[in-house]
Amino acid sequence: MDPSRLRAIELFANLSEDDLRRVATFATETSVGEGEILMREGDYATDLVGIEEGTAEVQRGGDTIATLSEGDVFGEMGLIEKSKRTASVISKTPMRLMKLTHWDVRRLPSETRERLEQVVEERRAQDATR
Repeated sequence: MDPSRLRAIELFANLSEDDLRRVATFATETSVGEGEILMREGDYATDLVGIEEGTAEVQRGGDTIATLSEGDVFGEMGLIEKSKRTASVISKTPMRLMKLTHWDVRRLPSETRERLEQVVEERRAQDATR
């Protein structure tokens, strides 16, 4: 993956050039069409996904609870907490995605892992207000 494209994902925007190159060596890319289930509520968490292009809906119990777009990440809650997926994510447009496995996430720079944990806390707080 081209390291410069990682900057479009907020989680990686402030990484040094060296760290970006390192993350890019183990990140994988994929494209999906509209209406594809990217993650299913209740499944085991195995990866973190960053959105390079496109939009997706987050659904819990069949209700839409959020919309994600370019620069957002998803899958972090189950991955960090080693739990099952708390929601489903469905593509609303064609999308280009970047994925990291749980092993790849463990190799992220410490400040990026800390930021990922902050994202989890922020999402938990949002869930508490719904």
